[in-house]
Amino acid sequence: MSALPTAPPLVQAVEPPARLRIREKIGALVTLFKLRVVALLLLAAFCGLILAAGGMPSPGSAVLLLVAGGMSAAGASAINQYLERERDGLMERTGRRPLPQGQIGRPRRVLLAGTALVIFAILVALPFNPSLALFVFLGAAIYVGVYTLWLKPRTLTNIVIGGVAGSCAVLSGSAAAGNWADPGALLLAVVVFAWTPTHFWSLALAYRDDYGRVGVPMLPVQTTPRRAAAWILLHTVLTAWAALALVSRPSLGPIYLSLAGAASLWLWQRSIRLLRRPNRERAMALFVASNAYLGLILLAAGLETLG
Repeated sequence: MSALPTAPPLVQAVEPPARLRIREKIGALVTLFKLRVVALLLLAAFCGLILAAGGMPSPGSAVLLLVAGGMSAAGASAINQYLERERDGLMERTGRRPLPQGQIGRPRRVLLAGTALVIFAILVALPFNPSLALFVFLGAAIYVGVYTLWLKPRTLTNIVIGGVAGSCAVLSGSAAAGNWADPGALLLAVVVFAWTPTHFWSLALAYRDDYGRVGVPMLPVQTTPRRAAAWILLHTVLTAWAALALVSRPSLGPIYLSLAGAASLWLWQRSIRLLRRPNRERAMALFVASNAYLGLILLAAGLETLG
């Protein structure tokens, strides 16, 4: 009698170790160079380019901006993580970053790579557009030197002044178009400047104990949660005012106004909810909403200008 056929063994979809290691390395690089933040900064820079150009920019200026701006922002982010690696290891929010986790054997290489990226970005832009090179340099210098090294460990206004680094991204875009002082780009730079405290203070309020543990004098650590929420609401109002003021530009009209108005009301509502009950859940909800808000403002302004 022939043996009964046996059922085939269950096969589990286990990812090969080599592929898993590659994914981990890619994830570590995305975190190390803060590529999600870099993407938002490049969107801001590209919107500044479109506003200053009054429409579709030249391919050369767009490529130069994306290459120089992307390298500089990524390099500055890597330098920031090298300088803050010990503090990051003590915080819940940042403890799983590559350097605190020991995923990079020689941390000094991160400092060298970040510095090389910033220098190379400046050298790439300088022969073609000195103004672009200047704003690329200023963005990195303010983020690393002024914010990370000087202000962050010393004063609760650190992120207010540090927000100038994000504004430099917008102005690098208008510089790439050959008109860094374009009124539309300047207004957009004000939007980013006013938005930065709303964005970071809501995150700091959610991780208030984290920042207090490592001695970083973020505003939510230095005052009560309700007062911090009131300052966040103030900056939300300033952000919305600047975003709505952009409609004064000839390239922007009813479509932008309706989108910016609806988005601003939504962000105000989130900020008021936080003021009424300044807890971690609502602070994180506002933090996420602030990201979506800035992205929507940038896309709406850029696309209507192109249209």
